[in-house]
Amino acid sequence: MATVPAPLVPIVLRMLRANRTFVTGDGARRRVRERELRPSAYGPPPRLRADLRVEVDHADWPVYTVAPRDREPSGGVVYVHGGGWVNEIVAQHWQLIARLAAESGVAVTVPIYPLVPFGTASIAHDGVVALVERSISRYGTTMLAGDSAGGQIALSAAQTLRDAGVAVAGSILISPALDLTWSNPRIPEVQPSDPWLATPGGRVLADLWRGDRELTDPVASPLFGEMRGLAPIALFTGTRDVLNPDAHLLVDAAVAAGVDIDLYEAHGHVHVYPLLPTKVGAAARANVVDVVRRAVMGR
Repeated sequence: MATVPAPLVPIVLRMLRANRTFVTGDGARRRVRERELRPSAYGPPPRLRADLRVEVDHADWPVYTVAPRDREPSGGVVYVHGGGWVNEIVAQHWQLIARLAAESGVAVTVPIYPLVPFGTASIAHDGVVALVERSISRYGTTMLAGDSAGGQIALSAAQTLRDAGVAVAGSILISPALDLTWSNPRIPEVQPSDPWLATPGGRVLADLWRGDRELTDPVASPLFGEMRGLAPIALFTGTRDVLNPDAHLLVDAAVAAGVDIDLYEAHGHVHVYPLLPTKVGAAARANVVDVVRRAVMGR
């Protein structure tokens, strides 16, 4: 992956109008309609890595498994991709997934969950919970991981699994969406510096995603859920991200509940910075791999 100077990232995002889905409610509705009419491809790149095997099974949705080719997996990770609940998994997700499988020796389960207008928080949540249970039965010790919208799904699933007495090794949350009400009073302070996300479109997408649940239901907004008893959390967030204020609330809630949480905060960096081709992103990806090694493989 070629390295891009970090200061160029916000400039490029603004040039590409990366925030057009989020900056207005109409922009979000247009994006939903576009994806409804022309769904994006979701499969992994043809040459993901020669040292990995990729399998797919179809139940309610396509579910990929990426694992080492020449050895049995030493554990599992269920990775839930982001995309504002409307955008499909992309190459950057697959690159991180491949690295996790190759360098941590785990089997990474990747659900291609239904997006709005077809999917809802409940549908994705229930499916991911079931996949974590499947991963534990097949591969043993299992972690949850997710970025952006996928971080919301991952944390809500972790809360449900805890309540059911199912032990997960921890959660890796990359710029997670935590509160679908978008009501944090610090969001307007961060908004001018964020070239990617914005509240108007975010509220439209959140309202579609919640389905028949209240926005404050922990299945939709895990920040409102109980933190006590959760396995350790590794939280990655950039300060030029309107989701950053809620990340700090999660840290406060986790600490108050006695949950181990490590905050990897990148000052001056944008949403999902660990997925981006910068030096800081590369360092964050190495940290993600290290978290998995320590939690799943004990090394």
